Amino acid sequence: MSACINGLCRAVTVSLFSLSFFFFSFSSACSNGNCQMLDSCSSATDCASGLYCGDCPAVGSTKPVCTRGQATIPTSIINGLPFNKYTWLMTHNAFSNANAPPLPGVDRITFYNQEDTITNQLQNGVRGLMLDMYDFNDDIWLCHSLRGQCFNVTAFQPAINTLREVETFLSQNPTEIITIIIEDYVHRPKGLSTLFANAGLDKYWFPVSKMPKKGEDWPTVTDMVQENHRLLVFTSVAAKEEEEGVAYQWRYIVENESGDPGVKRGSCPNRKESKPLNSKSSSLFLMNYFPTYPVEKDACKEHSAPLAEMVGTCLKSGGNRMPNFLAVNFYMRSDGGGVFEVLDRMNGPVLCGCQTLAACQPGAAYGSCKNVTLQTRTPNMDSTAGSNSGASYTGSVQFSKSLASAVYQRNTIVVFCFSWLLPLLMFLL
Repeated sequence: MSACINGLCRAVTVSLFSLSFFFFSFSSACSNGNCQMLDSCSSATDCASGLYCGDCPAVGSTKPVCTRGQATIPTSIINGLPFNKYTWLMTHNAFSNANAPPLPGVDRITFYNQEDTITNQLQNGVRGLMLDMYDFNDDIWLCHSLRGQCFNVTAFQPAINTLREVETFLSQNPTEIITIIIEDYVHRPKGLSTLFANAGLDKYWFPVSKMPKKGEDWPTVTDMVQENHRLLVFTSVAAKEEEEGVAYQWRYIVENESGDPGVKRGSCPNRKESKPLNSKSSSLFLMNYFPTYPVEKDACKEHSAPLAEMVGTCLKSGGNRMPNFLAVNFYMRSDGGGVFEVLDRMNGPVLCGCQTLAACQPGAAYGSCKNVTLQTRTPNMDSTAGSNSGASYTGSVQFSKSLASAVYQRNTIVVFCFSWLLPLLMFLL
């Protein structure tokens, strides 16, 4: 690595990418909420707070272990820095919940990217939401579709319902900051600004006029909270910045390619709409890490060592700038620590000069780190551990117990037919 920032290079080299890694440990007998990450479990009640009982057959781990399901909010450890010094968890197509009911009398035909509600995502530490918005049914809807048109079979719900969930969360959590990135197919005049105002979110709006436009630092999170500028909204349509005061995404954010190009080992190319990842004129960096076709059962493998390695690749492509948003599918799926441990490893070197956020000490000098134990041992393969067929979940760490059988058999067909099905629907409807 060439350029270094506040000792970041050395800390990142030591911490992030010994990320081959720390996801594994062997298990000891435990139960009743005493089991720690990677301990064997047979029910959700075995695992400590913030953990659920799950497995990852995609990496050969067929026995359930306590798996991390919640993020540590970095500002709860190190507060008061500029917003662009932090890394936040973002959910790709956050609204595309496999458990969301379709419209009455309609079988939904689309891909799913998440497994729980927006409210649940926010409770689990997600702080960025990718939302696809369309004109549909004389309203603005969230829809996972193609060619800029929403259909009954690809529609989820009116966007205002989701935005009201966001408003409730912000009102109940007055120190939290949320970012929304809109893939924008809304054509009605003032559609977005009216939508957010009707959802009661205009009072949290971070004004475009205060966004840094030449790569400067953003305001500190403390200032953003004090001024109640706790909602950042970006659109994919450039004209709406002037027309509606909604920031044009690629004026402020550099972004790597999404889909399969974004998960190709050793490569982190910029998205064609984005400036180069090492551009100094934008101070936010979005790292996409999800395949073109989302498969729930594979996400636990994708969120282990391959994700950690890709963070290192994108860090180099960005000129040793750490991504500020990490966007993933099925964010809770992993073989142990998953995206949450990777986020800790991304935040630690930048915020406090430590290997992980868990080693940071509030108020201490940069580089003054606590001793923490990293998970480095072999995963438990005890044949007496309980089966994870439809494992159980508890608290805010929860998602579907039957996705693999209930959803993805159908989506196997969708992978092959989705590209031609929607054009056919456009012809028929």
